[in-house]
Amino acid sequence: MNTLSAEREIEHLMTLHPKGFDLSLDRVSRLLDKLGNPQDHMPPAIHIAGTNGKGSCAAFTRAILEAQGLLVHTHTSPHLVNWHERYRIAADGGSRLVDDATLAEAIARVAKANDGQQITVFEILSAVGFLLFSEHPADVVVMEVGLGGRFDATNVIARPAASVIMPVSMDHEAYLGDRVELIAAEKAGIIKPGCPVVIGSQPHEAALEVLADTAARLGCPTHIYGQDFFAFAEHGRMVYQDQDGLMDLSLPRMTGRHQLANASAAIAAVKAAGFDPRENAIDRAMTTASWPGRMQKLPHGKLMELAPAGAEIWVDGGHNPGAGIVISEALAELEQKDPRPLFMIAGMINTKDQSGYFHAFNGLVKHVYTVPVDFSDASVGNDELAVRASAAGLSAEPVSSVANALMLLRDNWQETDVPPRILIGGSLYLVGAVLAENGTPPT
Repeated sequence: MNTLSAEREIEHLMTLHPKGFDLSLDRVSRLLDKLGNPQDHMPPAIHIAGTNGKGSCAAFTRAILEAQGLLVHTHTSPHLVNWHERYRIAADGGSRLVDDATLAEAIARVAKANDGQQITVFEILSAVGFLLFSEHPADVVVMEVGLGGRFDATNVIARPAASVIMPVSMDHEAYLGDRVELIAAEKAGIIKPGCPVVIGSQPHEAALEVLADTAARLGCPTHIYGQDFFAFAEHGRMVYQDQDGLMDLSLPRMTGRHQLANASAAIAAVKAAGFDPRENAIDRAMTTASWPGRMQKLPHGKLMELAPAGAEIWVDGGHNPGAGIVISEALAELEQKDPRPLFMIAGMINTKDQSGYFHAFNGLVKHVYTVPVDFSDASVGNDELAVRASAAGLSAEPVSSVANALMLLRDNWQETDVPPRILIGGSLYLVGAVLAENGTPPT
């Protein structure tokens, strides 16, 4: 008798249903109704949307709640290496990635309930999350939106404990619109009448206006970064301030100045949702929260062995111009503290603004090696990507793989040279493949 496997169950779904997104709530609502509407039987939910920073905010939020001693379920999307990464199940001592047997059984139940009806795989997997979170005890759910907000399959939560909108910028224009205010309107779709709203740091005033106006129109208690709460670094510490006063906290473990804003949004969200976090719990969360594949330093592994001796390798799956800006700022901070020549290994897919992403690194990166993204049908060819990087003012050349780029860099390196700093990025698909090949997948 064959035992269920989550990967096999999902592979079977992939053969039956279309890839990608088809934004609508009709199909997932029909399926959830057949399952007994598990989304209505979950613990209170903190629902997080935005273009950039959603995952980091979710990680900080979970860390704060768990440091408070609460049991927390978490849904994030997409995964990097294994599908199980999308679901963390609450447990004493901290949540764990869902085990394979539990996930496979839930997928099979949801697929059976769907009974072959037209639906996307993401919608099925969102229903799986609601089912898992309704059947395992917890105090709170942290739920990250997959794409957009208004028609995202997670947007069936009638009354979230808090809705959070992280920075909004240009991305997924084919689905969400070609102006930042249109994209903000889609993200604002998770805001529910009368429910608390936290608006994170917004790089575009037009987006902030849309979000704030929507919250006001729906009568929501609203907390806006820069107006009602904010954070800054001072004397090697993080200072968080809101209407309740100041908190003197440890700096976030996650790299980059932008993580101060992400962390502050998480603090504001936990408070807005009514969980009244203790300052010592928040301080502990700053030192423990992590988010794989986002300014993650590789400490060891197979790929590290191919790089020049003493090199630093950082991976970040950010793939739009807004992400490029915060990544480049984080790398500039590292350069100030520890100067090293910076190289980039980049792979991207054809739905992203490759030139806009590369522009953020102009004057910072010494040379770019462009590679194909082997795990995506939408990969931009490495030759074409090198042209895009060159057009953005960067020195660039195409190579066949990340491993070959590292070896090429190593072969051209002199022992007397300062060891390089290397960023591998431009695509979550690429970062996932790198973490798998390096032998360091998320756990």
